[in-house]
Amino acid sequence: MPIPTEVVGSLPRPTYLQKAYADYDAGTITRDELIKAQDKAADDSIANMSRTGETFVTDGEQRASSFATYPVTDTLAGTGLSSNLAADGQYFAIFDDGHHRQLPRLIRGPLKYKTYAYENLKKSMASAEGKPMKQAVIAPSMLYLLYPLNGTVEGYPKEDFVEDLVNECEKDIRGCFEAGAKRVSIDFTEGRLASKNDARNAWTGANLLQTFVDLNNKVLDRFSASERANIGIHTCPGGDCDSVHSHEVPYSNLLPSLFAINAGYFLIQLASETDKTAVYKQIASSLRSDANGVSQKAFIGVIDPLNPRVESPEEVCERLVEAASIIGKNNIGATDDCGFSPFSIDVKPKHGKGGPDFAREIAFQKIKSRVEGAKLASQKLGI
Repeated sequence: MPIPTEVVGSLPRPTYLQKAYADYDAGTITRDELIKAQDKAADDSIANMSRTGETFVTDGEQRASSFATYPVTDTLAGTGLSSNLAADGQYFAIFDDGHHRQLPRLIRGPLKYKTYAYENLKKSMASAEGKPMKQAVIAPSMLYLLYPLNGTVEGYPKEDFVEDLVNECEKDIRGCFEAGAKRVSIDFTEGRLASKNDARNAWTGANLLQTFVDLNNKVLDRFSASERANIGIHTCPGGDCDSVHSHEVPYSNLLPSLFAINAGYFLIQLASETDKTAVYKQIASSLRSDANGVSQKAFIGVIDPLNPRVESPEEVCERLVEAASIIGKNNIGATDDCGFSPFSIDVKPKHGKGGPDFAREIAFQKIKSRVEGAKLASQKLGI
């Protein structure tokens, strides 16, 4: 079987869509007008990704406020925030360029999603015209941070919150498969960040990694081995406004805990990693052939979404061949380091004056190069 390929999920929102979000926040356009812009961008994303040769296409998360907040708010600025949340929650992350992203704060229970990923997927299925689709969903561990780190929510104990959270995450994933998704990946960028111990961001020093692993497994335990074979986990050191939040955290802090999650496959940032060989070795020693009934596969990040330089197919091939020599050619796939724009408002500053529109063009070129590089590597490896 040739080396499989898979995109993480998001694409840069075009300038007209980012303007529509801003105008909607300002009250100068209606929700219907915002939806029209979202639909246009989603259709364009599917059409362009289909032309790259990618196995499973996505709508680029064009209808989502962000990879993390789509269940609870319509926009990053907080328009349409769920009524039992306040805007002044914990920072999700403080990025290396100094900007931050903040989560809402739960002020009363119960936790219920306002929007499920499968609802957006259903809107996009027709545009795919039969092309297989995948869908990314947010990890329960990220939404765990909606609950106060050291406090409580009156009348809503944390154990009740966790039960509701697991139920909602399961519903989100099942809904995606029922809507027609062939693959569902869980965004777990907080995994590496959990070991950063950033004094400015208390949760990153609260030793939450094992809690996060256990919480993800609470969700995955509700799925059969055959279902989990098509449920993945994505990990990366962040990717927003062409900056990262935890690249300095050694992968050894995350591995092998990452592979204790009983998922079928993992989308792992590696293209921008300095010592790739060392991480390949860690993956090889941690990957499980029997993760509660499923054999795990490591999709190697061979594309850097934060860098406008397009990797050549030959470069992709070289990285995959090296990874295969250490991890095993039947145990790897090819992916991108991160979504190309996990947050709906992202001007992509490293992409020059062309901004997000240019970054979209580059993203499709990079995906195409990855697909072609995986074919070259498959030929070299005789698979």
